[in-house]
Amino acid sequence: MTPAADPAVATHLAEVQQRIRAAESRFGREPGSVALLAVSKRQSAGAIRAAQAAGQLAFGENYLQEALAKMADLADLPLEWHFIGEIQSNKTRQIAAHFRWVHGLADAHHAERLSRQRPPGLPPLKACLQINVSGEATKNGVPPEAATALLAACRQLPGLEVVGLMAMPAPAVGEAAQRQPFLALRQLRDRLASPDCPLRELSMGMSDDLEAAIAEGATLVRIGTAIFGARA
Repeated sequence: MTPAADPAVATHLAEVQQRIRAAESRFGREPGSVALLAVSKRQSAGAIRAAQAAGQLAFGENYLQEALAKMADLADLPLEWHFIGEIQSNKTRQIAAHFRWVHGLADAHHAERLSRQRPPGLPPLKACLQINVSGEATKNGVPPEAATALLAACRQLPGLEVVGLMAMPAPAVGEAAQRQPFLALRQLRDRLASPDCPLRELSMGMSDDLEAAIAEGATLVRIGTAIFGARA
């Protein structure tokens, strides 16, 4: 599908950007301080082309083989690829070679493998440590009390740059309830940050709760459904 054949993607993308700008204004954030990551898992290469034609360059993928196929199809475009799925040891080499960011780093062993396998000609792999702020047994991520040790281990590794924290909290009803886990992540970041490791990035907020995330300091929101519609 060509971009011209799918105007809905451009329309929805503009609507999401407007939501982000409105939330920045409402919560006193600097204009343009919140970036958009378009989550394109289970979406076609044509849909990604349509989003790129409308100005979107950063895309997030959860499934490695699917992502690699899209990268090959879209190699003519200047896209920035983010891996946001659960990292597995047998996938670290390809993640290290093909992605610019990882958003779900929750294991020092995986961090060591990503560092060692990052091709020397590439810039350091940007990483957000995933924190399980809701304490859900089914969610990936380290508990908040383990974040200090994970950060210390990751900071020793070449080829890896820890730039912030990431969370996928449990769904909540109402903005006040949605804000609580995002507040907890921001407060943890503030405790962990240092002058030589400022942890500027907070990767948090999705289609249903991006305003709450921006209220609590998100610098990058991960939006899929609101841009592309329901996944196949």
